[in-house]
Amino acid sequence: MLDSVLEACRMRLRALLSTARFSLFAGVGFVGAAVDILTLFLLVELTPLGPSPAKVLSWELSIVVIFVINEWWTFANYGGMGPRAIGKRFLRSNAVRFAGFLVTLGVLAGLVRWFGVWYLAANAIGLAVGFFVNYTCESLYTWRVHRD
Repeated sequence: MLDSVLEACRMRLRALLSTARFSLFAGVGFVGAAVDILTLFLLVELTPLGPSPAKVLSWELSIVVIFVINEWWTFANYGGMGPRAIGKRFLRSNAVRFAGFLVTLGVLAGLVRWFGVWYLAANAIGLAVGFFVNYTCESLYTWRVHRD
């Protein structure tokens, strides 16, 4: 039993260490980060929303953009292509990315509130930390790359 658990862990680690997929995911992440940062800036500067509530809206918009690009590019060879399969992956992606969002939001709120860091810089730091949570969870749960 221990051997099968170790092999399952090795398979997942090999899947995560794919430099090609990691590079694609990072590129898509930069696009998502740009959408997130621009939306956050516009919401904070042009509406009465503060950084934390604006982050919720900027995050969801960036998640939609990221999902579409990942679906068509980064993970194009994984999973079924019907509307139901894509819908299930979109829901899983949102659930998975919620963990990354909580990390990003926690870093943003903590750096702004306790250290006086400018909200856009705090957001960028949070995005970088949340990136690794998202890459791991998206690869293993949403698209299940370790199964191939």
